[in-house]
Parts: sequence; structure tokens; C-alpha cells
Amino acid sequence: MPGVVPKERYTPDEVRRLLGLSSRQLESWRAQRLVPDGDSYSFHDLIALRTVSSLRRAKVPPARIRKAIAALKSKLGEASDPLTELRIYSEGGHINVQVGEQRMEAISGQLLLDFDREELDKLLAFPEKKKSDKDEEAARKREAECWFQKGLEQESVGTPFEEVRLSYAKAIELDPTFSAAMVNLGTLHFYARQYKASAEYYRKALEVNPDYALAHFNLGNLYDEQNDFVQATFHYQAALRLDARYADAHYNLALLYQAHGETMKALQHWSAYLRLDPASSWAAIARRELDKLRAATIVR
Repeated sequence: MPGVVPKERYTPDEVRRLLGLSSRQLESWRAQRLVPDGDSYSFHDLIALRTVSSLRRAKVPPARIRKAIAALKSKLGEASDPLTELRIYSEGGHINVQVGEQRMEAISGQLLLDFDREELDKLLAFPEKKKSDKDEEAARKREAECWFQKGLEQESVGTPFEEVRLSYAKAIELDPTFSAAMVNLGTLHFYARQYKASAEYYRKALEVNPDYALAHFNLGNLYDEQNDFVQATFHYQAALRLDARYADAHYNLALLYQAHGETMKALQHWSAYLRLDPASSWAAIARRELDKLRAATIVR
């Protein structure tokens, strides 16, 4: 959209929402030095995270991603940050990169041939091999990923609701198992206060991916917003069963239990949150609430 510029900084919560990540994924990528550490992220960091997310979705191991980044920095001296400056993608188990009009395998530096018109005509002279169902499914999944990435980009620059919704919906139409697109659609409706539609998309995500902690966490947020204590705690606890290091779930549970007078449970979750996230800006609030509860418990 003309005149629209990206935000300067994004919080970890905003990054996780935009990219459909769990807190464990983001913490893991920080620890593996795939993305920068910190309390906030720039738009360039968001691009890098999106690239890492795409490669991990393609089952590329973190060690290979790091190796590819190091190789590109060595081979292409002008690219100080390959994740944001180059188009990096996975194809057939390899990490490839687009450099100008050339494509090359990132780690080996081997150029990937692009056929000219004469060579293409020769190839097309042979009988066309019928695409298998597996090939067609892979093509649909690649197209779905493109629509998902488009939705992320649109969200990051404040594109109107309906345009973003259509991008995520197209991704799901092409790949009915695309749980991350379902979660992002659910969150889009959540912020529009369309709670029924939001819950439907979160639940669809869990139908296709029952181990999706982020979907449970977001359902917890939805029910918390509607003051449904039972359902909110159920889904936050479900997120923690799937990911015991889900710091945000501990934080929200601590707030809920504290508000409902369940002091010991609140103390447990504040303590767990601070073990997992001791240095963020939210940790100061958690530490204050924990001290307040401890003092009240001692007085009694």
C-alpha cells in the first residue's frame, strides 16, 4: 500500500503472532544463533525470522541453516546478512539462494542451471510426463506457503483486514492442513473482536495439528478476554502440557489464578515464568506480583 511503512520495532509477542510461532520455537532459534536475541525486533529481523521459519517448515536442520549462512557470508562478501538480503529457500532438501539472475546451492556454491529458450524447446519436444498426485500436492503446498507469506507481509504493514483474511484463506484452500495459517486467521478475527470465527479457526488448527501449543494458548487468550476462567485455564494448561517452557502461558495463568484468589497456583506460575524469562520487561512485573503475593502469604 502506498504511503504505508513497516513498524520500527516488534515485540516477541507480535513476532510470534505474525509468524505463527510458539515461544519455544523463538527461544530455540535464539539459542541456536539463527536469529538475534533481544526484547524487540526490527523489520529486517522479521524478514530473517520469516526465512528461518520457512526453512524449518521444510524440515531443514538448524545446523545446516547456520552452515549455509556462514557459507554465503564467505562466498558473497557484500551480503553481511544473507537472511534479509537474499532470497533463500529450500528445494529438494537443499538450501538454495537467488543471486541476481542466477541460482546457486548455498553451502557448495554450485550454480543451478537455468535453461535458455532453445534448451527449453528441446525439452518440450519430449512427451510431457504426467504429474503425480504427490507432485501436485507439493506444488499446492508451495503456493499455499506463498499466500501465507503474503498474509504475513500484509499484516506487518497494516493492510486492511479483508485483504489479509483472503491471503490466509487462500493458503488454507490450497493446503487444508496449514495450521499456522488457521491460527493467524483466528488471531486476525480475535483482534477484530469476532470471537466466534476466531475460536473456529483455532479449533480447526488443533484438528489438523493436535500438538499445536500456540493454538491452545490463543484459545486461552480468547476465553480470558470473555472472562471464561474454566476454559481459559484449560487451554493455557494444555499449551503447557505440549510445551513446558511456554513462558507466556505461565504468565497468563499466574494472572488468572491471582485474580481468582488461588494464591499458591499463582505463586507457582509466577516462579515458573521468571525461571524461563528472567530478563524481559515483563519479568519486572512478574517479580513485583510474586513479591506481593509472598508478602501477603507471610502476613497471613
